[in-house]
Amino acid sequence: MAAADIATRLAAIETVVCREVGRGAAPLMAATRGHLARAARAIAAVERPVIGIITGFFVPTLDPPMAETDGPVGAAHLAHGFSRSGWPVRLATDTPCAGALAAAVRGAGLTPGPAIALDEVGAGGVATLAATWRQAGVTHVIAIERCGRAADGRSYTMRGIDVAASAVLLDDLFTGGPWVRIAIGDGGNEVGMGLLPRALIAASVPNGEKIACVTPADHLLVCGVSNWGAYALLAALALLLPEMAAHLLASLTAETDLHILETLVRDGPSADPVAGVRGAWVDGFPHPVHAEVLANVLSAMQGAPAPT
Repeated sequence: MAAADIATRLAAIETVVCREVGRGAAPLMAATRGHLARAARAIAAVERPVIGIITGFFVPTLDPPMAETDGPVGAAHLAHGFSRSGWPVRLATDTPCAGALAAAVRGAGLTPGPAIALDEVGAGGVATLAATWRQAGVTHVIAIERCGRAADGRSYTMRGIDVAASAVLLDDLFTGGPWVRIAIGDGGNEVGMGLLPRALIAASVPNGEKIACVTPADHLLVCGVSNWGAYALLAALALLLPEMAAHLLASLTAETDLHILETLVRDGPSADPVAGVRGAWVDGFPHPVHAEVLANVLSAMQGAPAPT
């Protein structure tokens, strides 16, 4: 495929997932346009990448408190595609979100083992895990929907609720090695958003001045929903590495996506704090909305124009 055609398709995929859904994040998306291609090319440039994935956003205001549905679903898709491609994967979260991440991984049909490690981080364990990742030869780290360190050293939900008491700051794992740092988020408060000017986040999203994460990334994908960024990154890699496409895209079906989500909700447990439901919802949208985005990502990868 011609380079210009690949570039057009990469841009179309990015357009599908980088759309405003009511948070005011459109300026953040505009500021990071082209980062999907940059992130995918950074991974594709390495013959056998070793990838760390950080996720999990514990919401203390849920009843009972539990992890949200955005993040672990995308992490499970990434782990599936990467491991099927023969790339070792390490998934990390903190103890409050460990059950949710493990459930999402099971929902994707994955079994933790030498090729897929699940790292649970307790208080004080970040430096040790970063050393483990360095020793394992991690080449790229992807943070997807993980609460990040704000300017005051704490971390917040988009509503400005302090979650520092229930969340280990994994920013230092994200930045704790010589790896390429890729971040996926949707609201300005996630790890990696420090790539953007704090003033831009403050002017764009509610509570932006307070919640803006100051931890930067090398490449940042700001999506309508963070899980969508996982769909997009796998599709982008499939374009750049066509010999790996079947492996990278193997989990990207509506049926598998729903199964991961339902397993996460049931066994995590997990819920959607935006809709206020413990069901197959993410960020205020029922699963059919996400299935449509997934279908549009795959269509854009095949050369169809992004829907307007």
